[in-house]
Amino acid sequence: MEISGFGTVLLFLVGGGLFVGLTLLVGRFLRPNRPNEEKLTTYESGEDPISNAWVNFNVRYYVIALIFLLFELELIFLFPWGVVFGDQQLINESNGLWGWFSLTETVIFIMILAIGLIYVWSSGMLEWVKPDPKPEQVDTNVPKEKYELINQKYK
Repeated sequence: MEISGFGTVLLFLVGGGLFVGLTLLVGRFLRPNRPNEEKLTTYESGEDPISNAWVNFNVRYYVIALIFLLFELELIFLFPWGVVFGDQQLINESNGLWGWFSLTETVIFIMILAIGLIYVWSSGMLEWVKPDPKPEQVDTNVPKEKYELINQKYK
């Protein structure tokens, strides 16, 4: 009996699903489960939680991440250039013009990246200023004695 192309894909999907499910199940039985107070606390980017979650947070996390992604994605464009520039046969067939054209394009591209980096650096977007944590008072409409009772219960 011969299996069609769709049958092969279905077998791979079912086999992959079973493999992932079996791996997660075995991992669940093998890993240790010892929760404690330290493990159950909220942890975000190295900052210890000091107050309510409804306070303002430092937006620099996202700015730094976006700048990193911007420069990383632009640097990915250098890999195809390296492949084309490294192909000596292509350069020899074009009497060396293709190599100079490719080199000129890359120098311009890297200069644009350098200008972007200089702009980001000079505007202070790469400087990390850790804010002085001041917990904000949030009105929860809960009487203070009830709130303290809840806090004592979970200490």
